[in-house]
Amino acid sequence: MVDMGMFRYEVASWAGGGSGEPARDLAELVGVRTAVLLEGLSDLAAVEALAAGRSRDLAAEGVCVVAMGGAMSVGRYAQILGPSGLGLRLIGLCDERERPFFDRSLNSTPHSGVFVCTADLEDELIRALGSARIEQIIQAEDELRAWRTFLQQPAQHGRPRHQQLRRFMGTKKGRKIRYGRLLVQALAPEEVPAPLDGLLAGL
Repeated sequence: MVDMGMFRYEVASWAGGGSGEPARDLAELVGVRTAVLLEGLSDLAAVEALAAGRSRDLAAEGVCVVAMGGAMSVGRYAQILGPSGLGLRLIGLCDERERPFFDRSLNSTPHSGVFVCTADLEDELIRALGSARIEQIIQAEDELRAWRTFLQQPAQHGRPRHQQLRRFMGTKKGRKIRYGRLLVQALAPEEVPAPLDGLLAGL
């Protein structure tokens, strides 16, 4: 059965230097019309969690959410998915420091848009929820001991709590992705950070 996951796989292969024909064929079969370009898998987990929480099936809407593996790849993805490639509408979510890469690649594309996080999406989510609530989530995930051990590291002494939380989420493979989903699921509707809310509303 053909699905958006297969299309996303072929797009990644194309971006990596493979043939674009499978992606071209699948684009028509799955009815994709919009591509959301994200830096990494934790961003993808957050976007998909918010969409699910709002009872939206992005694939059924013709939206493909793509984790590019870093902002430096946005030019290549815009090339193959935008007007010179598949002709899709392009939407991006990025960190403030990566904004120039997205602006160069997407703002020249008709009907595109870039939503920018002040530091990064994890920072936006931590500020939206507050440190105390996130520590409750850490406890619910049975990682309280790991969190307390992490806080004892000399490099963490004296750092603001939200910076410690951001760093903790990136210290173990898969943790950042898992918490990207969990933090979004914990948000009340009015707490959703503006860049994430704006992106979904614009789809």
